Amino acid sequence: MCRLLQEGGAEVACLPQDDTLTLDAVYTHDASLPTDYGLILMNPGKANRVPEAQAHARFCVQHGIPILGEIRSPGKTEAGDMVWLDPRTLLIGCGYRTNRPGIEQMRSLLAPKGVDVVSAPLPYGPGPAACLHLMSLMSMLDEHTVLVDLPWLAVETVELLKSRGLRLLEIEYGERDTLACNVLSLGKKRLIALEENPCTNQRLREAAFDVRTFAALELCINGSGGPTCLTRPLLRR
Repeated sequence: MCRLLQEGGAEVACLPQDDTLTLDAVYTHDASLPTDYGLILMNPGKANRVPEAQAHARFCVQHGIPILGEIRSPGKTEAGDMVWLDPRTLLIGCGYRTNRPGIEQMRSLLAPKGVDVVSAPLPYGPGPAACLHLMSLMSMLDEHTVLVDLPWLAVETVELLKSRGLRLLEIEYGERDTLACNVLSLGKKRLIALEENPCTNQRLREAAFDVRTFAALELCINGSGGPTCLTRPLLRR
């Protein structure tokens, strides 16, 4: 996966080993949210992941990336529930990993910057023990296109996306359990996806996207985290 990222022009930086972290820390997307104004440190809903935010903070301080703020209890947030619809609109899923107090704290941090935070209800799905994020159900492919697991999105979320003129591409629903909706955009119509989802990948190619894949059974499917989960983009040019 790192090779695909580098071939796409991305600079890959790895978090240093840290004995305070668990295996979940490989899914680096969830513990922080970069903004144009600095990093926001999450307070993950899964207790063993809480130390990850400070690991992200240490890394960013070393690299000169400012910290805008952090979410504190009773707020819970994971960045896998957060999707930028545009530079001024952040959609946040409200479920078991991200709660209403966490969303309100995000709104308080971003409203002074002119960013509108919109809450999106999440389904019960497999229940509280499962890793269901908003990004499990939708992935932004470019500024105009969203890959969606349509039956699992709330009606109001679908209507919001349509009202913004976004094109919705549906996954092959037989590939839901192999994380078909978890696709990472590199920009310029280039995507990284899991090779275990050939039908969805073909739909993306037919929609004029350049899809690169890697075998992901052990790294992604067994841990319920795809290429978006495994990466924490800090800067997009």
